[in-house]
Amino acid sequence: MRITETPVSGAFVIEPEPAYDERGAFARIFCEREFGALGLHTNFPQWSVSRNTLRNTLRGMHYSVGQHAETKLVRATRGKVYDVLIDLRKESPTYCRWFAVTLDALIGHSVYIPVGVAHGFQTLTDDSEVTYHIHPAFVAEAGRGVRWNDPAFGVTWPDAPKRIISPRDANYPDFQSWQ
Repeated sequence: MRITETPVSGAFVIEPEPAYDERGAFARIFCEREFGALGLHTNFPQWSVSRNTLRNTLRGMHYSVGQHAETKLVRATRGKVYDVLIDLRKESPTYCRWFAVTLDALIGHSVYIPVGVAHGFQTLTDDSEVTYHIHPAFVAEAGRGVRWNDPAFGVTWPDAPKRIISPRDANYPDFQSWQ
């Protein structure tokens, strides 16, 4: 397993390093000791799944606040998604910067998202599934979001003739209006 820091401070891509033989492959995707050595959360009391029927479904950009602010470990378990992080931590050296990675179930890598970083994704295939390991467990009242296409961040998304997005996610106010 290889853990690589991203351009968003405190966020990491976790890549399996599979061992192959005639049966297939075996790889670690999480190691409490290695995560702990980097100061990362190792306890995820909630696991959730997002199933998405159609390509170009966009979910996000979500985060939580206060004592319920979340750390997430996210992995595509079916299909492919374009996974995006936006740093919303005012004290961070990467404040308002974004990073994206394509998570592909066949490759098996994941992304570690620290507290204060918004997360979302656009599906690149039909019938995709994304698994979230979350610390602490989600509390709806603490949930917040920023708009996926807010010019304050300038996220470059994959082209899509039509995106499938919830009204809530499509209509978050401009980030600059409430900062």
